[in-house]
Amino acid sequence: MSSNSGIQIPSRLPLLCTHDGVLLPGSTMRISVDTARNMQLVKSRLLKGTSLKSTIIGVIPNTRDPEHDSDELPSLHRWVCIVRLSWAHYCNLCFCLLSIGTAGLAVQVVGSNWPKPHYTLLITGLCRFRVTQLLRERPFPVAEVEQLDKLEQYTEGGQADGELGELSQRFYQAAVQLVGMLDMSVPVVAKLRRLLDSLPRETLPDVLASMIRTSNKEKLQVLDAVDLEERFKKALPLLTRQIEGLKLLQKTRKLRPDDDKRVLAIRKGGVFPGRQFSLDEEVEDEDGDDTAMLEKKVKAAAMPEAALRVCLKELKRLKKMPQSMPEYALTHNYLEMMVELPWSKSTTDCLDIRAARVLLDNDHYAMEKLKRRVLEYLAVRQLKSTLKGPILCFVGPPGVGKTSVGRSIARTLGREFHRIALGGVCDQSDIRGHRRTYVGSMPGRIINGLKTVGVNNPVFLLDEVDKLGKSLQGDPAAALLEVLDPEQNHSFTDHYLNVPFDLSQVLFIATANTAATIPPALLDRMEVLQVPGYTQEEKVEIAHRHLIPHQLEQHGLTPQQLQIPQDTTKDIISKYTREAGVRSLERKIGAICRAVAVKVAEGHKVSRAESPTEQHNTENKEEDSGIASPPEMPIVIDHIALKDILGPPVFEMEVSERLTLPGVAIGLAWTPMGGEIMFVEASRMEGDGQLTLTGQLGDVMKESAHLAISWLRSNAKTYLLANGSADPLEGTDIHLHFPAGAVTKDGPSAGVTIVTCLASLLSGRLVRSDVAMTGEITLRGLVLPVGGIKDKVLAAHRANLKRVIIPKRNEKDLEEIPAHVRADLDFVFASTLDEVLNAAFDGGFPAAVNHPQVVSKL
Repeated sequence: MSSNSGIQIPSRLPLLCTHDGVLLPGSTMRISVDTARNMQLVKSRLLKGTSLKSTIIGVIPNTRDPEHDSDELPSLHRWVCIVRLSWAHYCNLCFCLLSIGTAGLAVQVVGSNWPKPHYTLLITGLCRFRVTQLLRERPFPVAEVEQLDKLEQYTEGGQADGELGELSQRFYQAAVQLVGMLDMSVPVVAKLRRLLDSLPRETLPDVLASMIRTSNKEKLQVLDAVDLEERFKKALPLLTRQIEGLKLLQKTRKLRPDDDKRVLAIRKGGVFPGRQFSLDEEVEDEDGDDTAMLEKKVKAAAMPEAALRVCLKELKRLKKMPQSMPEYALTHNYLEMMVELPWSKSTTDCLDIRAARVLLDNDHYAMEKLKRRVLEYLAVRQLKSTLKGPILCFVGPPGVGKTSVGRSIARTLGREFHRIALGGVCDQSDIRGHRRTYVGSMPGRIINGLKTVGVNNPVFLLDEVDKLGKSLQGDPAAALLEVLDPEQNHSFTDHYLNVPFDLSQVLFIATANTAATIPPALLDRMEVLQVPGYTQEEKVEIAHRHLIPHQLEQHGLTPQQLQIPQDTTKDIISKYTREAGVRSLERKIGAICRAVAVKVAEGHKVSRAESPTEQHNTENKEEDSGIASPPEMPIVIDHIALKDILGPPVFEMEVSERLTLPGVAIGLAWTPMGGEIMFVEASRMEGDGQLTLTGQLGDVMKESAHLAISWLRSNAKTYLLANGSADPLEGTDIHLHFPAGAVTKDGPSAGVTIVTCLASLLSGRLVRSDVAMTGEITLRGLVLPVGGIKDKVLAAHRANLKRVIIPKRNEKDLEEIPAHVRADLDFVFASTLDEVLNAAFDGGFPAAVNHPQVVSKL
């Protein structure tokens, strides 16, 4: 079949029944395929078809409820059959007499088979047709069709005659008037204006009816108007109504000249693709209001001039950008982030030093150095308000309160507090942000933290800065260099913002367990404050001031129900926890509270262990009375109840038992968890002079062992260790062992301990059981200073040792140790190994020949 327009459709067409809308010739719409017959049509004809004719289908509008029996043939948009016939004759009669549809070209088929098959068709209407005979119903309807839209009313010159020509002219003028009310600067509107002149007049009713706001019933009336004159009569009132409605809308809303024309949006890529557009929907678009509100926020944000220029430039681009573009959302999110940042919002510092001192003392016991540094900052801030925020780094073992001190500092200053956990971070974009060229880009943690707190002078706690990683995505520790440099962070540039932000008023506090793993360049930018472990007396005080009241509250108990004496607390500290901080102590107190809570709930006492007879008598009394007897208050935890709740002691004082034979000495070691005592054992056997080292030793400790062997062999005659031979190790193998072999050990502080252990083995004398030592040695017998003196001395004090041997040059480090600890210990300051050996053995370790000390002449 052919028509004057040149469109030719097959005489047989598969029928697609849709309830999504009405497809008119010249328009394009998306149709959802959700019934079994339509699904079969798509699979059989559209997905497998290769020719143009196989992609032309007939679209029949369905006005019945789509949820009602969707698998049957639909009721067509007009019914006149009132006689009772069989189903096949009934459908044939309906299709043959009264079915009018639109032949469409399937431009696109998209869909998925998961979780169930579903397709969406993009169909462009070609022309009208009438069903003359229904050929088959399954698996999808196929009908004999007759093509309509033949334009006999037109002459060969393309001009209409009589009333039809007048109607077409009126319709054309109304269409030009409607397009003239739109913004001609929009390219698609200008294209539509040109199409009005190039399209044939007979296509205008279908094209305009598919664009303006109309109901499906009105579109059906246009579709049913096979006669062109009737079609103009049906579509002209709809077009006039749209024009009048637009005029009324402009009058009531008093739109500006630029706004009242931006009421039609046509997607790119075609004249009428995608969907049927509504002018009223476009007028009600809130994009302009949103952009205007965003512009007000930008101007009210009080941001620096450089940032304001960037925001205004992005805002100008946003106004010209269609909302459907992916970059629209990215630009909008960027501007939202910029206006939410606290460019000029800050809090006023509380500079009452006396009140700050009281607050810090109430929150934390001990930590004098940290509290003194905070008070110094407050004093200087009171004298000079433009002081830049210092970069403090608290270095100490876990559980000593580094993070809680940062929170207390924020409360003292009256500032907002924000914690950034850096443990395991291995991407520099976490610090500097992602560039906006990447999908899913976002600012770094620093800028996000500022957005969260809403002020530009908070307290930022960079937790676990020593546990930063490094990967293919960069080095986050290097990205922190600009953040933590007081000379540079006034212009910190995040990759996402791409404009400088002033971080100089932020008080940065970093925490770390050890400074050894912090890169030197990063460590140089921070002021390191050592936070050592607590003494036993300090732990007892902390437990009774903070830990026990907190755990009682957490477990629903009161001091009138549970009491833990100080002696019990000391037993918990010495026998069940051996740490620098108080985390394990708090967990043990929590275990006691839980056990007591159970006993209180059951009505039993836990203050002492009951005998089986007492338990039996108690049970009989409870059975006689019918109720459980209440516990005696308060419940006091003694050493018997402590053992029942926590079990046998975990740590025993085994120092004296370990030093019953020659060849054993006690050293002092530093770990990130605090100080520890370390036993060094040596044994000898027949052999050829080999040295065996065990105990997971690092290279430095292996070198210390070889140094000790060399020094003893070179000084064997001096200290009477040779036993008549030139070499004390001749025909002897030495095995040097550091117990707890599963724990890796390394560090330059075991030299004097190894020498003392080997001297005890070779001389057969016992080392004093109350002596611990630390220090490195040289081949000439000098004792070199080491680090971690306070933690090591506290470890010796926890182990009830009485004498500590340390290098002479570490004497200054004793000022950090509490006075009562220094009073309990006898310190020996050694500069040579002679002094170490004399202090480690009862009665000294005299040499056969005393070498005179040579004084340097330099």
